[in-house]
Amino acid sequence: MTDKPDTLFGDPLRAPGPFRFDREVVTVFPDMIRRSVPGYETVIAMSGLLAARFARPSTRIYDLGCSLGATTLSMRRNLVDRDCRIVAVDNSAAMIERCRELIALDPTAVPVELREEDLLQTDIRDASVIVLNYTLQFIAREERLTLLRRIADALSPGDILVLSEKVVFPDASLQQLNVDLHHDFKRAHGYSELEIAGKRDSIENVLIPESLAAHRQRLSEAGFASSDVWFQCFNFASIIALK
Repeated sequence: MTDKPDTLFGDPLRAPGPFRFDREVVTVFPDMIRRSVPGYETVIAMSGLLAARFARPSTRIYDLGCSLGATTLSMRRNLVDRDCRIVAVDNSAAMIERCRELIALDPTAVPVELREEDLLQTDIRDASVIVLNYTLQFIAREERLTLLRRIADALSPGDILVLSEKVVFPDASLQQLNVDLHHDFKRAHGYSELEIAGKRDSIENVLIPESLAAHRQRLSEAGFASSDVWFQCFNFASIIALK
């Protein structure tokens, strides 16, 4: 499978259906996410550095919602000689298939276990670092606290969760400004008005964002001792939560 430029929403005769992480999306995903998520490369790179800082020997490092394994590879390259195992989980068969190919091309020796599973069902235990990069937003809102409690229970005091999400702003003016800036970002990366509108319609009711305050409140309820934003660009933010 060869990665291609993202032109999925450029056909004016094609009505976009609900967004799915299928084989068609997988072939354009690297280009799509680079051009759609401000700060994506920074979050991926720093996830590796955070893993290196917090990983404890003989523990598991989880990449939940791993997609094509960008975070997994970033962490893997920072965990050499740390006696850790990375567990990368995604419920998309097409994503896991391509992720396996990319992992096989990486020479790093850190073991990676790939799981094609629902995050709400996967076993999470003996962890020191868990990453949810742009994943929780695709899980039903009523299931999010349960998942975060399971994540917190798998960690020990001083361990870390990295949670990256698209966010909304309670203030209507700030919300509109950040939506506009996000669209400007897409235009600057070559997306047309048709493509921006098509992606927006496709992902509506599939990706459900929340405010930073809602995320921090839920993390507290789940059992994390503290949390705060370490990176934000427009309406995309990443939170560190300490057990």
